[in-house]
Amino acid sequence: MNPQELSDIARTLVADSKGLLAMDESTPTCNKRFAGLGIPQTETARHAWRELLVTTPGLGACISGVILYDETIRWQMQEGSSFAKAITDAGIIPGIKVDTGAKDMAGHPGEKITEGLDGLRDRLDEYFHLGARFAKWRAVITVGDGIPSRGCIEANAQALARYAALCQEVGLVPVIEPEVLMDGGHTLKRCAEVTEEVLRTVFYQLYTQGTAGGHDTEAQYGASGTHLPQAEHGG
Repeated sequence: MNPQELSDIARTLVADSKGLLAMDESTPTCNKRFAGLGIPQTETARHAWRELLVTTPGLGACISGVILYDETIRWQMQEGSSFAKAITDAGIIPGIKVDTGAKDMAGHPGEKITEGLDGLRDRLDEYFHLGARFAKWRAVITVGDGIPSRGCIEANAQALARYAALCQEVGLVPVIEPEVLMDGGHTLKRCAEVTEEVLRTVFYQLYTQGTAGGHDTEAQYGASGTHLPQAEHGG
C-alpha cells in the first residue's frame, strides 16, 4: 500500500463538479432492464451498451470515476484495448464493484447483510492488475418498526471495514457506501438519526480495524455517498 497514491486517487474521485458513473449492474439486473425495453438480453448487447457509455465524448469533464462489473472489466473494446484502458485514456479512474449483494440477515427479519468477503483478497489483487484503482462495497440499512438493530448496523460496519482494509492492502481506494434507505413511513428526523448512528459505527470500525488510524481519512476514502455524487446506473 502506498498511502500517498491512495490519497491522490481518492482526492481525484471527489474533485469538484465531478462524480462517479455507476455502470456496475449485474448481468441479471442488466438483462431485466433490457427486457423491459425490448433489447436482446445478450452479451453482445451488454457490451455495446457499456462501450457506448465509456466512449461518450467529453465524459471526463464531468465524471471522475467509473464503477465496472466483473464482466465488464474483463472485456475488450472493439478496437482491441481493455475497457479499463479506454476509461483511463479518457482521464477517468476505473473502479470495480466487489460485494456480492445484500442478502437477508439470519435472525434479523427485514434486515440485510452484504456478502462477498470470502476470497476477496485474491479478487481485489486480480482487479488491480486488470486496471481498477478503486472499489465499491454497498451496505443496505432499512428503517422500519424496530429496525435497524444494533446487530445489523455493527455487522455491516465490520464488513465495510474489513473490505476497506483489504482494498488498501492491494492499492485500491475503497468507496464505502453504508446506504440508509429512504423508503418507508419514517420521518426525515428518524432517517437523520439512523444515518448518524450508522456513520459513527462505520468510522469507529474503520479506526479500530486499522484502516483509518494514523491516516487522513477523508483523503483515503471515497466514503459513504454523503459527499460523493454518483450517476446511478448500477446497484
